Amino acid sequence: MKYHLNPWEIRFRRHLKQAGNLPIVQRASRWLIRHHLSTAPFRAAPLLIASALVGLVAVGYERIFAFIERQGIQFFEAHPSWIFLTTPLCFAGAWLLTRYLAPAAAGSGIPQLMAAVELAEGRSHQRVDGLLSVRVALVKVASNLLLLLGGGSTGREGPTLQVAGSLFETVYRLIPEGWNRVSQKTMIVTGGAAGLAAAFNTPLGGIVYVVEELTKAHLALFRTAVLSSVIIAGMTSQYLLGPYLFLGFPKVIPLPFSSLWLVVLLALVTGLAGAWFTRILLWIGAMRQRLKGFTLQLISVTALGLLFAVLVYYTGTPTMGSGKELINDALFHGTGHIPWYAFPARFIGNALSFSAGGAAGIFATSLSSGAMLVSLLLNTVFTVPVEHHNLLVLAGMIGFLTGVTRTPFTSAILVLEMTDRHSAIFYFLLAGIVANLAASFVLRQSFYEIRKEEFLHQETA
Repeated sequence: MKYHLNPWEIRFRRHLKQAGNLPIVQRASRWLIRHHLSTAPFRAAPLLIASALVGLVAVGYERIFAFIERQGIQFFEAHPSWIFLTTPLCFAGAWLLTRYLAPAAAGSGIPQLMAAVELAEGRSHQRVDGLLSVRVALVKVASNLLLLLGGGSTGREGPTLQVAGSLFETVYRLIPEGWNRVSQKTMIVTGGAAGLAAAFNTPLGGIVYVVEELTKAHLALFRTAVLSSVIIAGMTSQYLLGPYLFLGFPKVIPLPFSSLWLVVLLALVTGLAGAWFTRILLWIGAMRQRLKGFTLQLISVTALGLLFAVLVYYTGTPTMGSGKELINDALFHGTGHIPWYAFPARFIGNALSFSAGGAAGIFATSLSSGAMLVSLLLNTVFTVPVEHHNLLVLAGMIGFLTGVTRTPFTSAILVLEMTDRHSAIFYFLLAGIVANLAASFVLRQSFYEIRKEEFLHQETA
């Protein structure tokens, strides 16, 4: 497979090829062949190297993200009026980075990964570099962090998947010709699984997501590569961060069978809300595409930043960042501590932040929107014993995320692994299935699938 290689890639491949010609390497290869042993370790080496890199990068990204999120919130609390200057500037800066340095770095990152998987299957495999590369990964992280610094309502999980895919694609490009290697598609798919596993510390979620979203193919085609990479990336991140759960150990008490309708109803509501959130993102995106020229685009980004600043000024810090602290507050201190405006603020803030054109994740923010919507309903509409609130909040998180991604099983497994609440698995699966059914009445495709088609059109036009 021929690529247009960058100068540094050419030099690296040359050095790697020279290393392969070393006597000790040649003798090892001949020994393996003579003893009829497998050369699988050589074939798997690029996967293992890329997986370890993903684990390291995911941990570093998480640390920097958490630090900047805290700094942004602390700055707002100390100087609230400054948000009318800092937020529009940061939103505009995040957009400018993607516009001029790497347009493929804009948005979530998961649609780009999905498009790259499809490109790798056909004659357009050389165009994968436009979606996954070191340049795209660096711009992705920089734009995402700049948006966060401005108080933006964004996550890092979707961007982490694109960064992981970029690392795997780069390692694939650097493998010398003649090396017995796995396919380009396998590398990209495996990168996505490793990225999700490292981002959330959810290895099963990474595996399920490969089957349900990235490939929609039988896992047997990628089994060894995906399992190995998920383990290596997950163990690397756990080695650095220690064993942890994304959301800790909330107390979950199963509902009686007579109250099962509550899970169904809340899944229905949150699934519809997630689907309508997707429609709003698509509508704002379509409106922005009609604006031609740099000046009008810059004005639209600045206006979105100002609207978000007004929202934060009047609703406070619950609107800022990924929303993870809000979820923990609802799960460990009770939904009664959640202000009524948390859901509308998160919902609108997520839409404004994502639509500004920078790199922004909507995985974690969708989870927080679902949690806030259920908290609002439990505080104002339904009378439910407090001990059952956590189960319903988690079901709502699954419902909203499913409404956006249309991956009910991935959503259920992710929340299961984030909380280690295996006793609630059937409630989680029920919530995902009902939410997916409800969302299908609003949109036939997920947000990621629609955006994937747009990226494919851009790359193959």
